[in-house]
Amino acid sequence: MEIIERIEHWGKMTPDRAAFISGGRTLTYGELCHRSSALAAHLAGTLPEKSPVVVLGHKEPELLIAYLAAIKSGRAYVPVDTAVPPQRIERIVAASGAALTLSPEQVAGLADGREPGPRRRLETDDHYYIMFTSGSTGEPKGVPITYGCLQSFLEWILAEHAFEEGQEVFLNVVPYSFDVSLMDTYPALVTGGTVTSVTRDEIASPRQLYQLLGRSALTTWVSTPSFAQMCLVEPAFKRELLPRLRRFLFCGETLAPEVASQLLDRFPDAEVWNTYGPTEATVATTSIRITRDLLNRYSPLPIGYPMPGTRVLVMDEQGREVPAGERGEIIISGPNVSPGYLNRPDLIEQVFFRLDGRRAYRTGDWGRYRDGMLFFEGRMDNQVKLHGYRIELADVEANLRALPGVRDAVVLPVLRQGVVDSLAAFVILNERPPRPDFQLAAELKLQLTERLPAYMIPRKFTFLESFLMNVNGKADRRKLAEALT
Repeated sequence: MEIIERIEHWGKMTPDRAAFISGGRTLTYGELCHRSSALAAHLAGTLPEKSPVVVLGHKEPELLIAYLAAIKSGRAYVPVDTAVPPQRIERIVAASGAALTLSPEQVAGLADGREPGPRRRLETDDHYYIMFTSGSTGEPKGVPITYGCLQSFLEWILAEHAFEEGQEVFLNVVPYSFDVSLMDTYPALVTGGTVTSVTRDEIASPRQLYQLLGRSALTTWVSTPSFAQMCLVEPAFKRELLPRLRRFLFCGETLAPEVASQLLDRFPDAEVWNTYGPTEATVATTSIRITRDLLNRYSPLPIGYPMPGTRVLVMDEQGREVPAGERGEIIISGPNVSPGYLNRPDLIEQVFFRLDGRRAYRTGDWGRYRDGMLFFEGRMDNQVKLHGYRIELADVEANLRALPGVRDAVVLPVLRQGVVDSLAAFVILNERPPRPDFQLAAELKLQLTERLPAYMIPRKFTFLESFLMNVNGKADRRKLAEALT
């Protein structure tokens, strides 16, 4: 499947159809294809060959124009949301080696009034996009996804769901700096569908959110389970609000049985799908339709079966596949696996390797096979998923320790019904100022906003004189975690 050709087809056949709706603005297929080709001509004529382009914004239509323009000019794009603090954006730009950072305003100026140029085709191993995730050292790490990786993912998801060409309306909730967004945007664009995007402000206003949903004519819901769980609080969130809805596609975090059950009750005509996959393996790698039978038989729910052409193994510490029913590390091997972290050979050696001649990735996730299905059983390290965002706790700790007056810090997840609900920080200060703890916490949160996106900032702060140590001489995280229960 040639991705850009599929999108260009709809630009020619249905130029007036809405490709993307966000913030009250509509981008048609004709506009998307013409303006991205015009911008691509500018990029090709002014930037070093294959240098990536950082695209900074929040769900403006110009973002999609910039993404496709970068691809048409033969280079990868790096999506960055404006919620990311300036300091972190600077580190991402530097780490990516980008020759240009584009804002929506710049895209509008460069894409309008220019003549399209010839398109440069990407090869299978060329980088298509580079997604930056949380890193354990406090520095974001870039995950390049190749054209071949994205093709594999799209061929699988299109075959599994049989989307109706020209008829689908996909919900986009997560920012484009989070790879779950690719589960709605590209399946929509290659099938001539429409992406209806929900902005931060609309999510923060329940009245605006449900008005948007009510007029959206959604057929395909894509989000983290947390967002659906939030919507379920509203009694009107049911079939009558979204009468055309055919399927829920969940990714990014654990789908709780009670959430799936409520959705099946309220939307009896819609399917509920659970998927799993790290950023390093292109959005998702396994999937399963959640039925009443599965809900009655399993808790937690399975994360399903591997996509065709990809092997998902459960291995022990010696790299041997464990028997069905035994727990081990989930290993993914196949054409959807990234070639490795950008310019980080030290990190590549830790988790990427070759298995039977193909790229393979050690996920760091516990899992096991039962009844032929894969089950996720948590992280092996200090990485957590919070509302779909992957967070290295060490990343938050490193940024806390970098603040003036902070001597040491430990950050732990706060669990609610087995799912990470928020983060809690235990902090040792060099000197304890004569101010209430809530005021000290507010000051640290404010300082962290300059270094970390909002979703990585701990909700609760506890100030201690020292940490209890375990037998290895490290802070006893188990004892600290007991204080949260």
